[in-house]
Amino acid sequence: MKISGRREYMGTLESVAMTDIILNMFIFFFISFSLLYTFNTNRLHKLGVDIPKAKTAKPADDTRVINISVAKNGVVYFEKEAVTLDELVDAIEVSKAKNSTVRILLQADQAASFKDVAKVLDVLNGLQVQNIGIAVEAVR
Repeated sequence: MKISGRREYMGTLESVAMTDIILNMFIFFFISFSLLYTFNTNRLHKLGVDIPKAKTAKPADDTRVINISVAKNGVVYFEKEAVTLDELVDAIEVSKAKNSTVRILLQADQAASFKDVAKVLDVLNGLQVQNIGIAVEAVR
């Protein structure tokens, strides 16, 4: 009578290959989705403007508006491109030439100086822009 004192458990070659394939697929998808998230066009063009909150905020309608943003460091953006106040005047005048009823959405960071926001409002007032909206985030 032969009694074996030790059993050898060894994974078969098929299970090792399957584990290798699964791990490689995991790595592939992890890297792919990370790259898709990193280079997403919505994230690339998003400005770091932290707008204030308001209880009576309403969603913007679907009509075309011009976005002007004031960052907390005082930089003014016209449609996500940094501009000086003189360039802002020129850009709005071009927009007014295309469409006489220009709609402006002003997004000012809550940490931005009011002086910087007032300069932009002064430019808009000087150009006699009538339709100005101030962007706020709805309080929940």
